[in-house]
Amino acid sequence: MRLIPMSDHLIVRPLEQQPQGAVLLPQGVECKAQLGKVLSVGDGRLLPCGRRAPMEVHEGDRVLFSSEAGEEILFNGQALKILRQEDVLAVL
Repeated sequence: MRLIPMSDHLIVRPLEQQPQGAVLLPQGVECKAQLGKVLSVGDGRLLPCGRRAPMEVHEGDRVLFSSEAGEEILFNGQALKILRQEDVLAVL
């Protein structure tokens, strides 16, 4: 069975490792970002003109996203997340 995201959604497998390098945050700000690998992407958001907006995130990309974003699912024994492209904070 295959999991295919719709519209501007993507399937991400969260990774345990943290990105290398330092990120400086203002005092009092707690980082809740999570690293993941994109397994599958949708066709893109449908625009009012009827065309689809191209996806900026691609299969195989490593992305940084908020740990609270998207929906957590269990698929074929793997913990995955379904996110919207707008939930991605950065591509590494």
